[in-house]
Amino acid sequence: MPKIVDKEERMQMILEKALEVFARVGYRDSNLSLIAEACSLSRPTVYQYFSDKKEIYYYAVKNVTSKMFERYSKIAFHEGEEDEIERLRLIVVDIFTYARENESTLSNLVEFILSEKKAGVDVYQAIRGRTAKMRILIKRLVLQGIHRKTIRECDADKVGEEIFSLVEAEAFQVGFFPSFSAEEATSIVSDFLESFREKR
Repeated sequence: MPKIVDKEERMQMILEKALEVFARVGYRDSNLSLIAEACSLSRPTVYQYFSDKKEIYYYAVKNVTSKMFERYSKIAFHEGEEDEIERLRLIVVDIFTYARENESTLSNLVEFILSEKKAGVDVYQAIRGRTAKMRILIKRLVLQGIHRKTIRECDADKVGEEIFSLVEAEAFQVGFFPSFSAEEATSIVSDFLESFREKR
């Protein structure tokens, strides 16, 4: 009797193994054969799930960002003592820790963006789409802080974008430059967040 395969489970396994391949050899030097080998599957089997490595990469990034967003949503909106500034700081610390621990993932993302650009593809909208939930989460926390009087009156949309842009820039520095520490990046963003704290 043939073994019943859980398609969703296999798809997740392919994505996880593909990320390992991308981390080991880089996006440019990876291919479906290497990914199939890492999964102990044949190339035709991998083709049943994904059309090419580009599609695998898109789904892998989507998978990672979705899991991160779930984690940050729990930090942002759980019942607890922390105010909105502190919750934003906890999210930032986690992002910078991830950037430091996953330098190869960031390098592959840049490599992927550059290869797409060379092929004439503008990936800006795709990247913006992947980060949209995070931008909204930050803005919601700012609005909640304004409502609870932990964050001073301000334009929540504008401030949310500024926070996101600063975190994004610092995360890339942490991920690419070993001499730039996660603690240094956290300090920079924390000072910026504190500038919006409502004075009592």
